[in-house]
Amino acid sequence: MRWYVYSIKQVVEMLGIPSVTLRAWENRHQAVIPERTESGYRLYSQENIEDLRWLKEQTETKGISISHAVRLLKASKEKLLEERTSIPEGTPQDAFDKMKQQIYAALLEFQGERANALIDFGFSMYGYEAMFHQVLVPILIRVGDEWEAGLATVAQEHYMTHMISNRFYQFFNVFPVQAHYPKVLAFCPAGEDHQIGLLLFTLFLRKNGVEVIYLGANTPEEGLVEMLHKHQRIRLVCLSVTDKQRVEYCEDLMGRLKRTFPETEFIAGGKGYEGSETRSSVARYTMNEPAERWPIWFQEVFIKRVN
Repeated sequence: MRWYVYSIKQVVEMLGIPSVTLRAWENRHQAVIPERTESGYRLYSQENIEDLRWLKEQTETKGISISHAVRLLKASKEKLLEERTSIPEGTPQDAFDKMKQQIYAALLEFQGERANALIDFGFSMYGYEAMFHQVLVPILIRVGDEWEAGLATVAQEHYMTHMISNRFYQFFNVFPVQAHYPKVLAFCPAGEDHQIGLLLFTLFLRKNGVEVIYLGANTPEEGLVEMLHKHQRIRLVCLSVTDKQRVEYCEDLMGRLKRTFPETEFIAGGKGYEGSETRSSVARYTMNEPAERWPIWFQEVFIKRVN
């Protein structure tokens, strides 16, 4: 699914392209085709944004005319479309495996535009949830494993993590927030750099209307108490750790926060909490079940509580 979420004013602010130029590129050269609201207002997708950013770079940095730049862009998209059609028929897993290989190869060579185009195609074909779970998360696991084995450089691992994490962030502001749900604070505690599982879980919450303050990986303790005092609507705090050796610290941190904010509930998750022997003694909810069971948990925690 392609999300059209940016107004022409937002595009002007993001890219520094005057609105009159945007309209000229659209009307004269068909550079991008934004969606139109019932009132006739333009709405641009993330793909439109990336295309316009590329066109601006070609015209301003390389001195290429807009008409020539648009032809190059369309030729590149046509070539990519030919490669997409080469995805083999068969089971859905065959298609996912082919797409994983293509995206991984593009990111390994720092070909961000090509990788993003493939990811956009995957979103349109399979939806964002399938793409994240079946393609993008496995890519991050693979590059992490290959970095540890010396088969990928630090730069390659950081680049892939940055690119794919950005695709997660793009969806955070797309879904509407249900004001009657409690607000959630989500972070990985200090020393925990792996945040993909937490990103997936918070994206699931956002899809279901929960407002999430996402702090990300390796979050220091400093400022957490102040934040919880300031945002009194935060009623759930979600922490994720992958290393079982960090569980003790995570439990201690939640215990100290719980004593200061007794009405706040905690969610603990990540590979560090896998297995019944590592259920949290502080958190009310230990998320060590597969993602397929998250809707059941959400029904109990959010829907029944509100109703």
